[in-house]
Amino acid sequence: MSNNDNVRSINAAPGRRLMTPDELADYLGVTLHCVYAWSSRGGGPKVLRVGARLRYRPAEVEAWLDSVTDTRKVG
Repeated sequence: MSNNDNVRSINAAPGRRLMTPDELADYLGVTLHCVYAWSSRGGGPKVLRVGARLRYRPAEVEAWLDSVTDTRKVG
């Protein structure tokens, strides 16, 4: 399996690899600047620092999305 295959399978089974800021931005449809702003200001999904690099656990991203999802009914 190539690295590109890993990038495309972010939503695969548990134990999947950590997401990069670029992958998170692409997944959420936001700018990379937005992802970095969240990490510096404390917003967004929980971030891991691996050395000097930022990484995100896919399960934490999903949990954060669940926590910020508006579940109110429209109408």
